[in-house]
Amino acid sequence: MTIREDAINGHVTPVFEKCAAEENVAVETIMAGVAEGTIAIPRNVHHDCERVVGIGRGLSTKVNANIGSSKDHPGTGAELEKLCVCLRAGADAVMDLSMGGNLDEIRREILKNCPVPLGTVPIYQAIAENVEAKGKEIGEVSVDEIFKVIEKQAEDGVDFMTIHCGITRSTLERIRNHERLMGVVSRGGSFTIDWMTYNNRENPMYEHFDDLLAILREHEVTLSLGDGIRPGCLVDATDRGQVQELIHLGELTQRAWAAGVQVIIEGPGHMPMNQIEANILLQKRLCHNAPFYVLGPLVTDIAPGYDHITAAIGGAIAAAAGADFLCYVTPAEHLKLPSAEDVHEGVIASRIAAHAADIAKGVPGAIEHDRAMAERRNRLDWKGQIELSIDPEKARRYREEGDSYKGDACSMCGSYCAIKVYRRAVSEKRLGG
Repeated sequence: MTIREDAINGHVTPVFEKCAAEENVAVETIMAGVAEGTIAIPRNVHHDCERVVGIGRGLSTKVNANIGSSKDHPGTGAELEKLCVCLRAGADAVMDLSMGGNLDEIRREILKNCPVPLGTVPIYQAIAENVEAKGKEIGEVSVDEIFKVIEKQAEDGVDFMTIHCGITRSTLERIRNHERLMGVVSRGGSFTIDWMTYNNRENPMYEHFDDLLAILREHEVTLSLGDGIRPGCLVDATDRGQVQELIHLGELTQRAWAAGVQVIIEGPGHMPMNQIEANILLQKRLCHNAPFYVLGPLVTDIAPGYDHITAAIGGAIAAAAGADFLCYVTPAEHLKLPSAEDVHEGVIASRIAAHAADIAKGVPGAIEHDRAMAERRNRLDWKGQIELSIDPEKARRYREEGDSYKGDACSMCGSYCAIKVYRRAVSEKRLGG
């Protein structure tokens, strides 16, 4: 049986027990969520990763980090370095989006060294190996070639896959009748649309959805239903194409659940702050409260070089409103392939957003972490503060760069430290008599 079927049938397994321990909740809570579809546990039967990560309602907000080679940077070593950076920075999941080099080798090496769930976008490999290497048009890649990649990645141990099943011919009609400023910015979405228009056929991932589910079920791969029509700028947000795709994803969710396959729904990337909460509500209603995975969302389009910040702002709002899974954005977004340092900054920014949202959602242990930090600050316990920091290495470096770091104050306030001044005032009984 699959993880979902075990939950429905009340079979307590080590997967549920480990997930419950990780989240500090009852096993029954995890199993009920998986059975309802409000929680997903991406865990391929071929990938014995150390952590059992639960994503969904009532659990801590999770953070995903994207890595992957490109045509211009095809090496495996750089991606393994980025994987280590992701893990040190606290990412809960990683996606390999490679499109350059030996894609099988890169993925398998990442899987071998990845103790958290690993995701992929299989159409990337199908396109890279047939278009770039063999000189085909995107539309000339056969359905069989796409499915062979999906099956190979599932056999290798990929835990969740982004597949753009919700783009249909009716979706394309809506896009044609409602022109967007930026059209389609999802790479997988654009590949799918190019294939459909070249062949004048339905989306093969939609047309052959049952065959797809059979592969995913066999290897216990969680289906991350891709948002191929996601808005790529603020003015395209919450339009007819985006909502139409979401309606399809809700229908496909129920079909996947019926087949015993777990589901995550992917969401928008660019969105004004005042539309985020409504989009979360819309997704939860249309997709039956399945876990929601958002890219940011970025709340402004004018901050290249700082999009980890624009994404963290949107991510905090989205997660506080009910989003379950934040895909990080790095400072390099829209500009270049991210470096290891960019990856680190992206993970930390998303983790800050996730934690802030967990406090708002009342996730057990979230506010307690902040209380512990406040207690250490009040004691001027610098070592304790650094240990509790979301990025201890940076906190330690900044502390040591201060001229008076060996004392009990910081180089900003020195002898005028507000905490010390207040204590003196209290000790001298000038407050309260």
